Amino acid sequence: MSQSHNNPSQLLPSELIDRCIGSKIWVIMKGDKELVGTLRGFDVYVNMVLEDVTEYEITAEGRRITKLDQILLNGNNIAILVPGGSPDE
Repeated sequence: MSQSHNNPSQLLPSELIDRCIGSKIWVIMKGDKELVGTLRGFDVYVNMVLEDVTEYEITAEGRRITKLDQILLNGNNIAILVPGGSPDE
């Protein structure tokens, strides 16, 4: 039996992401995009499905904000995950 279930400070990354399903998550992508949405699922490659998404993109003109109903993210392009966070905080 894994000791990680007894001590929250020893969570595996996949266990932490699993606990975020159904909750808001802030995803910082490689490049100039950040997304905030409700995590609906992920796989072993950290490909993610988000719903009720706000996409923030840095452009030459400034920050562009786009609303999306649902998005599938490629795990190879994800740099940082922030459970419950958002770039406006």
